[in-house]
Amino acid sequence: MTSTPASDPDPSGAHGPEMGPGLAGARARMVERDLAGRGIVHPGVLRAMGTVPRERFIPTDQAEFAYEDHPLPIAQGQTISQPYIVATMAEAAEVGPQDRVLEIGAGSGYGAAVLSRVAAEVWTIERHEALADGAHRALQDLGYGNAHVIWGDGTLGYPEAAPFDAIVVTAGGPRVPEALLEQLADGGRLVIPVGPETRGQELVRVRREGDTFDEEDLGPVRFVPLVGAQGFAGGDTTGAAEPVTIPVSGPAPARIVTTPSARIPHGVSALVAEVAEPFGSITGAEVGPLLDRIGDCPVVLLGEASHGTSEFYRMRAHITRELIRRKGFTVVALEADWPDAARIDAWVRHRSPSPPGFTAFSRFPTWMWRNREVAGFIDWLREHNAGLEGQRQQVSFSGLDLYSMFTSRDAVLAYLDRVDPEAAKVARARYGCLTPWEHDPARYGRAVVTGRFAGCEQGVVETLSDLLRQRLDYATRDGDTLFDATQNALVVANAERYYRVMYYGSVDSWNLRDQHMYETLQTVRAQHGPGTKVVVWEHNSHVGDASATEMGARGEHNVGMLCRREYGSDAFLVGFGTDHGTVAAASEWGGPMEHKSVRPSHARSYERICHDSGVPAFMLHLRDPVREEVRDELTPPRLERAIGVIYRPETELQSHYFEAVLPRQFDEYIWFDETAAVTPLPAHELAEAPDTYPFGL
Repeated sequence: MTSTPASDPDPSGAHGPEMGPGLAGARARMVERDLAGRGIVHPGVLRAMGTVPRERFIPTDQAEFAYEDHPLPIAQGQTISQPYIVATMAEAAEVGPQDRVLEIGAGSGYGAAVLSRVAAEVWTIERHEALADGAHRALQDLGYGNAHVIWGDGTLGYPEAAPFDAIVVTAGGPRVPEALLEQLADGGRLVIPVGPETRGQELVRVRREGDTFDEEDLGPVRFVPLVGAQGFAGGDTTGAAEPVTIPVSGPAPARIVTTPSARIPHGVSALVAEVAEPFGSITGAEVGPLLDRIGDCPVVLLGEASHGTSEFYRMRAHITRELIRRKGFTVVALEADWPDAARIDAWVRHRSPSPPGFTAFSRFPTWMWRNREVAGFIDWLREHNAGLEGQRQQVSFSGLDLYSMFTSRDAVLAYLDRVDPEAAKVARARYGCLTPWEHDPARYGRAVVTGRFAGCEQGVVETLSDLLRQRLDYATRDGDTLFDATQNALVVANAERYYRVMYYGSVDSWNLRDQHMYETLQTVRAQHGPGTKVVVWEHNSHVGDASATEMGARGEHNVGMLCRREYGSDAFLVGFGTDHGTVAAASEWGGPMEHKSVRPSHARSYERICHDSGVPAFMLHLRDPVREEVRDELTPPRLERAIGVIYRPETELQSHYFEAVLPRQFDEYIWFDETAAVTPLPAHELAEAPDTYPFGL
């Protein structure tokens, strides 16, 4: 089925609809930050990506995320590729204004729309009839008349319009389909993800010179499988109108010459096995060499590859205990909300918690901190501090995160009720405009961005400013809790801003959150006095230096990167990884915790290198390894897995992997080949706990 809109505008891109300033600005930022900022230089591709309205090719409820650089779901269980991948494919195909282009895998039609703004004419094939119809309508509505949609088997190409100057395949196949090679013009370029399995692919560019095809490896990628007669089995186009057939005419192509590719160096896993420091049980792991490498560093950041893996929590606890015992660390700071951690701090330091009363870590995801692994460390810390009560050596417990806007608000009001009732009345009036959004703070940001609500920024900032102005006077009346109240007021101010900016783009909201966590870390350290040593527990994505990952290429910074800038080699960054096992995670935000199976690692990932080493658990020093070849061999960028509180194995390649340079990201890497999910605290244990226990029911 061929769809050809009546109009045929020039490919300059001037025929797209007008957009609101919010999405237009987001699109411009996407082009500058995610495309040009990551090395896309093709002027036609950049112009096209800055013109085509991506929001017209996705479900309307996803429109606000149209210009974030990640895939989005569309119909038929498929996805629309991230903008960077669309631009990369078009640039790799060297598409020019006179070219006739074939795209395999129309999907929503977005890729074809972009190609149509660069090339003279585009044909795009889609095996799902519903998607083909939707792509046709979208392209027609936008007036992109030089783009034609075909319903059929893309692996067989479209001989009726061949030959093509460029062919772009948006799904990964086991090999380059011979039908597509046959339809490539002399001098033409074909770009396709290829791999022996659907989860281990390389992007290749095939260039035709007569009957010779030169294949060039462009690096590791991850795409949905290419299904069809010359692709992977599964699904078909039975019933498709005008089925495509390939005529048998002339000899097969003479030969394919493959350019050597940048594969994983042979023997790198063996090298890792040679220099790694294996250990058995976590409690029996000798961390002395690690502590020697840490030396006098005052800031140690301990990561995790997921928020729900028992081994990560238990190993961090083991290392932290030794940092406290042997190195004099006196602050433990976590990727946790400030008021929740303050309840734990009061418990471990044998103090009465500040009002108002509430159960710590009761918001989603409760299992992230309310688990048996954390509880065991908390019990040890309380016992450790018992012998140090009243001394500066006592270890504190602080939260760095900013999600607790309303819990922190209540803490500020409770503090002011005690020390300055008149100021409390003023603060209540200022904070009052937040109340309608208490049960769904994300709606607050949406209301502000869409202009339905003016926002509460001025009031919450004024409350914080008043606290800071009055801090000397308040300190004489209730100095012990002034610091806690001030931090809670700062959380409210930054959380209000966070929920506002998260609707403008993921980079801004990510940077605000990590900037807040870093500044809170600095404030806590200063509060404890000169020379204070702090250990941080956060996800790898927060503690690893973002400048060594694709996050940095997008303009994102994180706690690890900011600490590296401030402390240099005096900050010690430790990452964690695993190959397979189970994890505690949800399928969607706010959903119930599930025990999910973690799939074996990707063939082009750092995790696969560690798995292939054959060592079940080890520590790997990266800053100054015993053999410098380790850094050299691990420096080429590879994939790295990251699982948050949400884990969707079915889309793991798209949603849980990012590119990184491990030796620049971390100073040390701790590996567990197989891991298990954390254990949430059972209700019967909490029921038997003391009334003051912060995890209580």
